[in-house]
Order: sequence, then C-alpha cells, then structure tokens
Amino acid sequence: MADRLEISAEDWNVIYPILVKHRHVRSTSEEQCRAFLVAVLQILRSGSQWRLLPEAHGKWNSVFKRFSRWSKHGVWQSLFAGCIHHPDLQSVFIDSTINRAHPCAGGAAGSNAEDEALGRSKGGFTTRIHAITDALGNPLEFLLTGGQASDIGQAETLPALTPAGARAFVGDKGYDSDALVQAIVARDMKAVIPPRCNRNKVRECDWFIYKERHLIECFFNKIRHYRRIFSRFEKTARNYMAFLHFVSALIWLR
Repeated sequence: MADRLEISAEDWNVIYPILVKHRHVRSTSEEQCRAFLVAVLQILRSGSQWRLLPEAHGKWNSVFKRFSRWSKHGVWQSLFAGCIHHPDLQSVFIDSTINRAHPCAGGAAGSNAEDEALGRSKGGFTTRIHAITDALGNPLEFLLTGGQASDIGQAETLPALTPAGARAFVGDKGYDSDALVQAIVARDMKAVIPPRCNRNKVRECDWFIYKERHLIECFFNKIRHYRRIFSRFEKTARNYMAFLHFVSALIWLR
C-alpha cells in the first residue's frame, strides 16, 4: 500500500522537472526540494498546525515561509498546470462546494474577509470552492468566493475559464440562466443544464450527458480526504488556493 505521506518516485520524476523550470524555485538539492514537498504534504494530509510539523521535516517556520513564497510567485499553480495532460474535453463539469473555515483564518494583515474569500454566517466563516473538471472528473480550474455566494454569481467568469475545444458545459439547476446559456453557446459549447421548474419557456436538456455530472462530486470527495482542504485554516485565499493546486496536481498524477 502506498504511503499517503510520501511522494512516490514516479510522481517525483514528473514534479521535479516542472519545478526547476520556474524562475522562483531555488533548489540547491533535489533531495531537499523533495523533502520540502513531503513536509507540505504532511500538513496538507493531516490538517495539523504548521507549528506541529515533526522536527524530522525541518524548522516549521522555514517550511511555511517557503510554501507561502511559492504561493505568492505562482509556483503551485505552475505545478498544477504542468501536471495536466490530455484532458478529456468531450464535456466539462462545473459545481461548487462549501468548506468551513476556522476562526483563525480571519484577520489577514492589510486585507478583509471579502478579499480573502471568507463568507460570514451564524456558524462562522465559510469558503466556497467553484471548480471546473474535465469529462473524467479531473480538475481544470478553480475560483474561491465567500460561502454565502451563489453558483450563478460566477456565471460570467466560468465559461471564460473553460479550455478551448470543450464540447458540452454541464451544470446543475443552480446554473440555469439565460445569460449563462448564451455565453456557453457563444463559445461553441452545448449547454447541459436542467431548466428550473418556474421557467416560462422550458429548455431541453441532454440527460444522457448530464448523468455523468456525478464525477465532479467525486472530485470534491477526493480533495476532502486532505484535511487542510476539508477545513480551511489559511488566512489568505492565495495560500488556500496553493493547497488546492498541490492536491489537484497529485490527482492528475494518479
């Protein structure tokens, strides 16, 4: 059984060439670079505080600062993009999920809750992850908003993030909007979105394609196995997105 807190040799042979191409990755040793990613994976998997990182992985503050610096310079995003290979664009699925944010996620210096994708409710902070996956349920792109934000609120943004060549754009009833359907058609895609029951003019929906929409729900289930995704502790949306990109890269390497 594979060790869930380690990066396999096969995965590392793909990851390291992507990292060394980035101008903000300063790696004096391949072994040290791999040890750093294993340390980040330890935090990501366990959901523990950075201060509780085992000493075997090095000084926790040095690991955190390097993680945050890579996040700032887009290294994690580049790693994710580099791991995407031959996505199945027969259809793309869109959906969102809400994750609870710990109270310590609030209070980012020089920022506010709205800018850091933290929504307020009676139960505390929440963050909504808007995701796009390919026809096999593999991640392609993400957006972060506060938990109270609606799905349709990202209707103008999501089609623009969809890779060129996608044939069908699949979403649930929460995305039923004339404006979104028109934007999808304008990008030469087929809108597969069930119509709301209160529509004056009922649209047709390809239910054969729609039944595959469960794959994006399966994707959300996969990323929730990583406790740092399941419950947000990061004060900045940038660092939380970095964890999402790292997880998504690992999913593509499966």
